[in-house]
Amino acid sequence: MADDAMDARLEQALLGMQAKHAHDFDAPENGPAAQGGNELHDFDVNEFLHGLDAIFDAHNAAEKAGPYLEQAAVDAENAGDEAGLLTVLNETMGFYRSQGRHKENQWIVQRALELALHMGLEGTESWATTLINCATAMRAAKRYDQAEDLYHQALDCANKNFAPNDRRLAALHNNLSMLYSETNRLPQAEIELRQALHIVEAASVNPDADIDVASSNTNLALVLLQESKLKEAHIHATKALTIYETGKLTHSAHYASALAGCAQVLYVEHRYGEAASHYRSALAVIAECYGKDTDYYRVTEANLREAEAQIGNDDVHAANSADATSTETNTNTDATAEIAVSGLKLARAFWTQVGKPMITAQYPQYVGRIAAGLVGHGSECYGFDDAYSQDHDFGPRFCLWLTDDDYEAIGEQLEADYEALPRGFTMDAQGRVTFIDIPFSPTTPRAQGANRRDGVFRIGDFFESITGYRTAPAQTAPHEWLMLAESTLAAATNGEVFADPTGQFSKTRQGFKDMPDDVRLALISKRLGMIAQAGQYNLPRSLKRGDSAAAWLSIHEFVQATASLVFLVNVPMVVGYMPYYKWQFAALRKLSGSMFALLPNVGEQLETVMRLSSAACYGGAGFGEGGKGAATAIKKINDIVEQIAADIVKELKREHLTTSGETFLEWQRPYVEDHIASDDPVLKSL
Repeated sequence: MADDAMDARLEQALLGMQAKHAHDFDAPENGPAAQGGNELHDFDVNEFLHGLDAIFDAHNAAEKAGPYLEQAAVDAENAGDEAGLLTVLNETMGFYRSQGRHKENQWIVQRALELALHMGLEGTESWATTLINCATAMRAAKRYDQAEDLYHQALDCANKNFAPNDRRLAALHNNLSMLYSETNRLPQAEIELRQALHIVEAASVNPDADIDVASSNTNLALVLLQESKLKEAHIHATKALTIYETGKLTHSAHYASALAGCAQVLYVEHRYGEAASHYRSALAVIAECYGKDTDYYRVTEANLREAEAQIGNDDVHAANSADATSTETNTNTDATAEIAVSGLKLARAFWTQVGKPMITAQYPQYVGRIAAGLVGHGSECYGFDDAYSQDHDFGPRFCLWLTDDDYEAIGEQLEADYEALPRGFTMDAQGRVTFIDIPFSPTTPRAQGANRRDGVFRIGDFFESITGYRTAPAQTAPHEWLMLAESTLAAATNGEVFADPTGQFSKTRQGFKDMPDDVRLALISKRLGMIAQAGQYNLPRSLKRGDSAAAWLSIHEFVQATASLVFLVNVPMVVGYMPYYKWQFAALRKLSGSMFALLPNVGEQLETVMRLSSAACYGGAGFGEGGKGAATAIKKINDIVEQIAADIVKELKREHLTTSGETFLEWQRPYVEDHIASDDPVLKSL
């Protein structure tokens, strides 16, 4: 396939993602007026937004939205309502972008920025949302340097004003990823999209029916496709469509983007007939929502024609794929470890192809009440499993979560039916999994009985088995939160939820993600104390007195405390909790690879400390790095410890958690604890 065709399809899908009328990206109606807006009230912002909504809901945007927005701008300006005018300008930018009216949009962008500055909004939440809209308009006009500068200004402002799980942060990461995609910086684009997806999933009550989660999956699929990660692209593209169907969102304008994105994946898989079908469906949605006289419609139509021209080649490619598949197909459960498939992917396929149809057929009255997914203990729940992970407790599995009443009614029988599901599987060259009726017993004794990792659970029992709590401790019970290890919370909140019709499982899981900020700050203070005690004080003293064992253990405590602090500073609600020791650094590397991770260099520095620790603690002449003995390693470790401390202080200052430049971190604790709102003594150091 030609590169320009790939680019066209990518741009078409991204246009769909951005050509949306969404007030949550615009300046709050009351914010600007309160910060310098005019007191006149002749222009009714709410009435304006309701009228614009009605135009979009009636799918009349192509004919009526432009004149409506132009008249609204005149009305707001005549009324002297600067806040209202800024709202109109933000909405106009989005609409002009969707219509390809980029030249006209340049004037709107300039006017919006000048108006916001005139109103004194710089540095506020409203300034951040205006910057986002302006940057996206510039990106659509292919003025990438200006767009990137505006996005970074927006990100800096948003990090100071938005909560970590604010959907507008996810939108900002999504938009920035598009800029990186269009300027051929695909690894950065992928990082931004994964960050966006993580935020919006954390913010969602039911990610399986959330339109923002669907849009993020579509965009991620397209970037993965450009990176030639076809299997993963297919997963995210089809997941997006499933979300639209589950949430009954197929009449949304955004559905066109998901259809077109999936069509592009199918095209690359040489499934041209299916690709053409998806493009036709996308065209119908685009025509209904935006009209036919748009770039969006024209690009999608061109893609359809190209897919139709290829129809007939499907059988040839399918035959070639079949030949390749024969070497990768495996029906022997003893050899499943040879198949390169992740546990989460296998679990989702097992649910979609086997579990869900069984429930639909045998428990039709409970289809809308059973949650499914894979969460808890096991490498695959963290997404870190590999070929070495498949030698024990590996195989097709998922969890089914029921309310107490439903468990009493069907739990025992549903467990028996789950255990009877076919567990053998094959995988073709495109990564598609097929299940076959071979019995499978994948678990070691440690993953059975009370410690089982899959099957049917009461929601409360499931979380109690991991944390000791049926639901998360109350926000007003910090002592209970402090008794929960981060690794425990990581196990309770990892993995994926495939379906949750009632939202009850996701709500309970979200409760464990939502660590009270006072508790987070108290833990940051404790980690600062341990970093100071173990790394800055006891480590150099132990090395000086020649107590190698004490020095070794000091390094261990320092590394643990520092790694934990990185996760806490980045906010567990957004990035998750630090998992148990085996996957601690895998998670830290993944977090550090995020474009906007805080303290991104610390993980690599800690690994250097550990690498040098044997030479520093037990080295002598001719031992260790370069054969120079312990002295060189000791100096390097001490330097790294102090550099990490300095970086931490810099970050605390940026977060406004301290005003002190003291780098001995014990003295930073009172400054951090001053931000703890609660008077509960359990949250304060002695």
